[in-house]
Amino acid sequence: MSSKSPSSPDKRQSGNPAKQADINLSVKQQREAKRQEKLAEYQRQMAKRKRSKLVWWIVGAAAAIAVVALVAASVVFAPDPPKSYDAGSEGVEIVGVEEFAHTTTHVEGTVEYDQSPPAGGEHNAIWLNCGVYSEPVPNENAVHSMEHGAVWVTYDPDTISGEDLETLKAELPSSYAILSPYPGIDSPIALSSWNHQLKVDSVDDERIGEFFEEYWRSQNVPEPTAVCTGALDAPGKES
Repeated sequence: MSSKSPSSPDKRQSGNPAKQADINLSVKQQREAKRQEKLAEYQRQMAKRKRSKLVWWIVGAAAAIAVVALVAASVVFAPDPPKSYDAGSEGVEIVGVEEFAHTTTHVEGTVEYDQSPPAGGEHNAIWLNCGVYSEPVPNENAVHSMEHGAVWVTYDPDTISGEDLETLKAELPSSYAILSPYPGIDSPIALSSWNHQLKVDSVDDERIGEFFEEYWRSQNVPEPTAVCTGALDAPGKES
């Protein structure tokens, strides 16, 4: 009794040697073709992965550059912080500063002041909240704020605008300062504190900073510890 060994699934048999050789060659070609197909598929997958990695690398790099650019822009274009001054008074003499003597009575209605803008005197019982105003503010309320140690900066709106106005704003501290237009003023800019006033022609005048250094939150005002918030917001308040 004879037995036949099982043949492999993809191998065919022939009694003709030449034909058998062709069959063997055909099987090898099929195997090689399958191997090449698998290799090509592997290469396609690797290329796809490389392209995917490249895309994500480009996206990541672009995002990183955008973040850096945003941070740089925020630093470059961020507004300058408010000026900082020391509260009090050192008794420094500033060329051009006029001094006055005023009472501190609270009154109702309109007050006729000796100075324009006023630098003290009778005033409304409600003070003006300190800040930047785009419209003229009531004299009587602004004077009360000066009684609390605020510096009131007024300007001629026909002379000071645009970049000059922004430069003037940059001289202000974050509190106890009022900036407002004052139509009819006899100088481009006037800085007033209680019983003191300085008028200048240019926003670049170094005496503007000197005035703040000397008179901002001066201890020589009638109410040096009183607040400059929580009262009246006049029309045109920006900040």
